[in-house]
Amino acid sequence: MLRRSLLIAPVGGLLAACGAPRLAPPGAEWDALSPPPPSRISDEEASDIAIHALGLVGTPYRYGGNTPEGGFDCSGLIGYVYGKSVTGMRPPRTVAGLSGFGAPLARNGLRSGDLVLFGSGRPTHAGIYVGQGRFVHAPSSGGTVRLDRLDGPYWSRQATSYRRP
Repeated sequence: MLRRSLLIAPVGGLLAACGAPRLAPPGAEWDALSPPPPSRISDEEASDIAIHALGLVGTPYRYGGNTPEGGFDCSGLIGYVYGKSVTGMRPPRTVAGLSGFGAPLARNGLRSGDLVLFGSGRPTHAGIYVGQGRFVHAPSSGGTVRLDRLDGPYWSRQATSYRRP
C-alpha cells in the first residue's frame, strides 16, 4: 500500500502542474499558444505609433539622440515616438531598460506599436514593430532611421525578443 501511494503522489503532482496557468518568467517570451498580454495602449494609439515611426524614416542616426532635429539612437527613437503618440507613456531611455518595459510576447502575437529587441541575454538594439513583419529602428552611426524586415538576411539571424507596452 505504501508503495502504491508513493507512485501516485508524483503523478498527481504532474497533473496538478498541467492544469496550472503558465506564467512566463521575467524577460522570457510567451509561447505561441499563449494569448498576447494585454496592452496599456489602445489599437488607435498603436496605429499612431506605427505611423509616427514610419514618418521618421530617413532621420539621421546620432548616439544619444532623441529628436528629429538632432537625430536618434534606437532607444531615443522609441522614447520620442511613444512620447508623441501616447499621452503619459515614457519608455525607459536605454535598451536595457526597454527589455523590462511592458510584457513579453511571442512573435506571432505582434501588433503595430510593440517593441522588438535584439541580442541574446541583455538586448543591445531595439525598434518599433509596424506590421507585416517590418520594424522601424535607428541602426548605427552614419546611418539613418530605417524600415527593415524581421525575416531579412541580417535580422533573422539575431536573437530577438518582443515586448508589449
